[in-house]
Amino acid sequence: MSDAFYKATRFLALPVLCTTSRPVVLGLENVPRSGACLIAANHTSPYDVPLLIRHVPRPLDFVSIVEVFQNPFVAWLYGNMNAFALDRRKPDAPTVRKILNRLERGRVVVMFPEGGFRRGEASVIRSRTMRPGLGRIANIAAVPVVPAVLINTSVYAKPGSWLPFFRTRYAIAFAPPISPQGSPEETDAAVIEAFVRLYAQAVAKLPEHCRTL
Repeated sequence: MSDAFYKATRFLALPVLCTTSRPVVLGLENVPRSGACLIAANHTSPYDVPLLIRHVPRPLDFVSIVEVFQNPFVAWLYGNMNAFALDRRKPDAPTVRKILNRLERGRVVVMFPEGGFRRGEASVIRSRTMRPGLGRIANIAAVPVVPAVLINTSVYAKPGSWLPFFRTRYAIAFAPPISPQGSPEETDAAVIEAFVRLYAQAVAKLPEHCRTL
């Protein structure tokens, strides 16, 4: 595992993302500048990943789904960006051990506890449900969880959003770290409540037509 490819890719992508958008960014200081942590984010589009990479200065290790890695190019790209796959259809002890290993090394691991893209009423923001497992991993690794909410990232699916006019609007917000000292169920519940609070705080700062989940 090397961060060289990750850093080079981030360096090349930053000018594009910075010149095309005018985002709302809240709570970035809540991401620890050193030491291991989990970032738990909602997931509405493929663009959540590059936008998290844009805003978090530390290298991020993403937990993706096995279906994504079935595409050879995506598998190569994600692998070089230090991402790895979790098979949520069955117990996946090897991947859990990989997550724990990364955390033991002091890294930041990003998980999408919804288990895939969930928009609208299916979103954790609306349904207040997500797949179990996040709290258990945080408890075993004894690392904090930083909830993150992304809003309107799917706007980058429109070609015009990539034009360099600072017109693309989205929001990204981070909550204070949640301690893993409670039970896994308590941690999961605290993350869900943080998602709901973050959304309410961030969406109010976006134009009405940009409030897509």
